[in-house]
Amino acid sequence: MRWYVVAALLTVLTSSQGILTTLSQSNGGYKYDYATVPFLAEVFKLLVSSVFLWREMQNSPPPKMTMDWKSVRLYPIPSIIYLIHNNVQFATLTYVDTSTYQIMGNLKIVTTGILFRLFLKRKLTNLQWMAIILLAVGTTTSQVKGCGEASCDSFFSSPIQGYLFGALSACLSALAGVYTEFLMKKNNDSLYWQNVQLYTFGSIFNMGRLLMDDFRSGFEEGPWWQRIFNGYNTTTWLVVLNLGTTGLLVSWLMKYADNIVKVYATSMAMLLTMVLSVILFNFKPTVQLFLGIIICMMSLHMYFAPPSTLVDLPLTVKPVSESVSEVPAERKTDS
Repeated sequence: MRWYVVAALLTVLTSSQGILTTLSQSNGGYKYDYATVPFLAEVFKLLVSSVFLWREMQNSPPPKMTMDWKSVRLYPIPSIIYLIHNNVQFATLTYVDTSTYQIMGNLKIVTTGILFRLFLKRKLTNLQWMAIILLAVGTTTSQVKGCGEASCDSFFSSPIQGYLFGALSACLSALAGVYTEFLMKKNNDSLYWQNVQLYTFGSIFNMGRLLMDDFRSGFEEGPWWQRIFNGYNTTTWLVVLNLGTTGLLVSWLMKYADNIVKVYATSMAMLLTMVLSVILFNFKPTVQLFLGIIICMMSLHMYFAPPSTLVDLPLTVKPVSESVSEVPAERKTDS
């Protein structure tokens, strides 16, 4: 499958994620425990990957599977990074409002490019760096509200701790993505075997979070496994399937493409979500949204288009010596 087909699917699924989550609400809240959704999504990804791995093992020769503990022990690290990242997110939101947090979240676009260069040793051209910065500017522009609104003032009035936690959150998000790409590409193991390892630890860590929530609440509503499906309906299951399928597509991109493709797909998804919100939720489009879309499309073209289509190269002029040597012999003798 072509990487741009997977990236397009990821864009559509990611954009529908927020819409489905909104539709799963009832009277402005959730009837189900939202912490169970990531856990069930991890279990879904684990089951799908296990089935595909089993099918691969029926073939000859069987897929490559590294079972050395030195390799396996690296796979819990992304889950640990994401666990820390989630806690940093909550810490950030105690100091800044939601609008400021969303704008600061665009830092991960640039930090992904930096870590992509530092840890994976992948060199980016000057045009590609400019495209990445343009992408961050475009997504930020689309999220900025009118300067006459309170949110414009709130961005500059948050305490310094909020900005520090926001920067740390962006770095952790980028680090998790870059490290996952390193894991997927460090050997020729089967993609589905690597997924099984990632999602096994992901399921364990999400289960641990559910247990921690139970201990914090003193088991008032009973253990999580007794109420895991409480409040679930068709839309909630679509949220789980969407989240799980998105994770599988991301792992494919990490294996066969790279983090920058994922960043573009998720950034375009955010813009697509805003456009769909105009249709579905009577969201009022703004000039900033249209400007952001134009800037992001320019960035997309700059990053992936061949340099020859972006820059007019000067016509090559033959040296004088070459033109003289190409003069016919009879012309030379006549002179």
